[in-house]
Amino acid sequence: MLDHLEYTTPKVKTIAGAKEDWELVIGMEIHAQVASNAKLFSGASTQFGNEPNSNVSFVDAAMPGMLPVINEFCVEQAVRTGLGLKADINLFSAFDRKNYYYPDQPAGYQISQLYHPIVGEGEVLVDMEPGVARLVRIERIHLEQDAGKSIHDMDPNSSFVDLNRAGVALMEIVSRPDIRSAEEAAAYMLKLRQILRYLGTCDGDMQNGNLRADVNVSVCRPGQYEKYQETQDFSHLGTRCEIKNMNSTRFIQQAIEVEARRQIAILEDGGEVDQETRGFDPDRGETRTQRSKEEAHDYRYFPDPDLLPLEIEQSWVDDIAKTLPELPDEKKARFVKGFGLSEYDAGVLTADTVNADYFEKVVATGKDGKLSANWVINELFGRLKKDDKDIADCPVSPEQLGGIVALIKAGDISGKIAKDLFEIVYTEGGDPAKIVEERGMKQVTDMGAIEAAVDEVIAANPAQVEKAKANPKLAGWFVGQVMKASGGKANPAAVNKLISEKLGL
Repeated sequence: MLDHLEYTTPKVKTIAGAKEDWELVIGMEIHAQVASNAKLFSGASTQFGNEPNSNVSFVDAAMPGMLPVINEFCVEQAVRTGLGLKADINLFSAFDRKNYYYPDQPAGYQISQLYHPIVGEGEVLVDMEPGVARLVRIERIHLEQDAGKSIHDMDPNSSFVDLNRAGVALMEIVSRPDIRSAEEAAAYMLKLRQILRYLGTCDGDMQNGNLRADVNVSVCRPGQYEKYQETQDFSHLGTRCEIKNMNSTRFIQQAIEVEARRQIAILEDGGEVDQETRGFDPDRGETRTQRSKEEAHDYRYFPDPDLLPLEIEQSWVDDIAKTLPELPDEKKARFVKGFGLSEYDAGVLTADTVNADYFEKVVATGKDGKLSANWVINELFGRLKKDDKDIADCPVSPEQLGGIVALIKAGDISGKIAKDLFEIVYTEGGDPAKIVEERGMKQVTDMGAIEAAVDEVIAANPAQVEKAKANPKLAGWFVGQVMKASGGKANPAAVNKLISEKLGL
């Protein structure tokens, strides 16, 4: 496996307050819905969009006497995620009851893991720009049940409860406070989503709430964070506030910036920031108190008496490790080193496994990594975006696009002809090589024919010849005339060479 590409840590941006400069400190708790067909402790379906309360077993509804049974596949998915984040896998873990009442939680408690999580410390490398990345440490990942959903907008006088989501397996991925800007927080969320999708452990659907974040925000004076890093003493950092249930990277950035300004204003006025849970209102552009620390529930955690501690074998973990796919950082490094791509282009192509797989198939046919990347990113992705299509709906197969690349590389067609050919393949389909042959699109490489065309253009434009001799940059005009006369089929390199020779440039 290839190492990561070389990178430097981004500079920490300061926020100018009315009186002094401040820095952001951010930690995130990401709730990722486990990709599985059944819930964590029951066999009920996890299918999204089904009729309300149709995916509910007796266990999910907390009927008396119903006992939870662990879903082994959900445990496997958590282990797979931990391995993908280069984290420690705990062979011993245990489930606890987190006790609190809410209408969409029928048991009156949530089964979670507080004291003995299944995954320990790991890391995520968050790319900010080529050569610049932030390493974010993962503190832990634990498995827990999701709650149901309360619906308040169906009736003016009543609320409704849908338990379809109750009991669905979640992985809570807890980071250290290593994130130092709103942009880094959004990039961290996207990088984690990318890794989970590569692993197949969460579909990353933020719109449906399958991936959401609680964002812990605090501010400190310059130099204080370094003291925290040296001592791991949180007293050097400011009091944090938690912004709950964020499922949009745009809103995450907005909420962090708004909350930072709010805290700075309080501190510069001589006040103290209260540790509390807050919600973000994007319409008003503000965060609002949901629950203060003083009012926080005493969850009364205790080991779940219905579930034995979870003990797994190292050999099972090793078997899962053997099935891990090539992950984004390794794939990106391979594309840069193996195909000679820029880090930016490699990042675009590895953003999603579907894109990466498509590109590699293009290279397999076209036999040129850089040229293939250029055509996939600029021509194909550009056209798909224009037509509002996804690569899954792409009318050009990777073998067809690779065929176009191969024709360019062989010198059979010019770049201009290639664009015309791409349009034909995109709209009509067909084998690129056959289309070139049948429609007479092959590039003219006969030096005699090209020379005759050059001589004809030069002879017909004596005034332009004198101008070009005085200013060699004007020779491009002759190139354009010859290409036009040949219908774009003349080899551009040969045309350039001949014109330079004949004009004595």
